[in-house]
Amino acid sequence: MVNNPLRKLETFGQSLWLDYIRRQMITSGELHRLIEEDGLKGVKSNPAIFEKAIAGSHDYDEAIQDLAERDKSVQDIYETLTVQDVQLAADVFLPLYEKLKGRDGFVSLELNPHLARDAEGTIDEARRLWRELTHPNVFIKVLRERNVIKTKDGSEP
Repeated sequence: MVNNPLRKLETFGQSLWLDYIRRQMITSGELHRLIEEDGLKGVKSNPAIFEKAIAGSHDYDEAIQDLAERDKSVQDIYETLTVQDVQLAADVFLPLYEKLKGRDGFVSLELNPHLARDAEGTIDEARRLWRELTHPNVFIKVLRERNVIKTKDGSEP
């Protein structure tokens, strides 16, 4: 572990975050191993990451089938799966978060990008998810509107 280049990043004050999340990685113990052996300090998630995890594996098949049989919408299924994964990952990171007194050990969940131009909807959704996630080491990532070039009449080219 002394020669682990990822661990060497810590000596420079860097926090290594993984830009990926998948249920099997959490439930198999791989996430815990990455924290312990490689010094992983956090996990980022977003809709594209979850799309790859859900579509690219069978980890979620049973849960999707169960939710679909209960007539859940696609959005409800997506949110249920993502909230579960973020909560599971936050549980794994919680000891690190507590050990580091909240300086690291976070799991992020990005809001729906369709809310990027809706400030009130963004705030409402962030608060709702924060209440639902119930973990102190989860943070909600808020997208800001991208700069868009506009013509003199205010329309987009």
